[in-house]
Amino acid sequence: MAFQDRTVAIIGGGSGFGLRVAHGVIAGGGSVVIGGRSETRLAQAAAQLGPSARAKTVDLEDRASIADFFEAVGSLDHLFVPAATYKVGPITALSDEDAESPFRTKFWGQYHAVKAAIPRISQDGSIVLMAGAAGARPLKGAAAYAACNSAIESLGRALSLELAPVRINTVSPGTIDGHLWRSRPAEVYESAFAHYSTLTALGRPGTEDEVAETVLFLMQSSYITGSTLYPDGGYALR
Repeated sequence: MAFQDRTVAIIGGGSGFGLRVAHGVIAGGGSVVIGGRSETRLAQAAAQLGPSARAKTVDLEDRASIADFFEAVGSLDHLFVPAATYKVGPITALSDEDAESPFRTKFWGQYHAVKAAIPRISQDGSIVLMAGAAGARPLKGAAAYAACNSAIESLGRALSLELAPVRINTVSPGTIDGHLWRSRPAEVYESAFAHYSTLTALGRPGTEDEVAETVLFLMQSSYITGSTLYPDGGYALR
């Protein structure tokens, strides 16, 4: 039981990658505290996960909210923060506020979550940051988003030195066939999946389970730190 007697905090654990990771932790004998902005979604996820799960609302753009979340968590062994809300577009089309949005929630949100977790995390524990394959291979029309993902990968490497022996790694997925894309119109995600498939070595988008498996692997691998893994089907290689 890889997570026996371990507590994992997942901000963004009410759906998608985070919920899949929560299921994996509980299957491995651990307990989870899931966080997010939607109380309804968290309650539904916690009911699905069962008695080994607790839920607490948290807003990654509010440092007091982040502090309250970790106060409720107490001591923990692993942290994963896939939650983020942002806009993507060309530099000439995005407002300054929208262009800054990936950094506000995805970069600074994770930064402040890590900072709040440091006094509470076990010394043989780990933190998995969420970036994206666009940081390694940008596409035209998403410069700020690509830069944010690169910054998160760099943050992971730097924190792995600063916070050792706590292990810090980063996961950088490509386009994933999951709840986020499936919430958009069918013609939008079908076109995106078809285009992405032409850019990868494996010729298809990934799944939420495949990303979750990567995160769980990084949590369990006691001699990996400062690394970035790409569950992207080979997108970053081509």
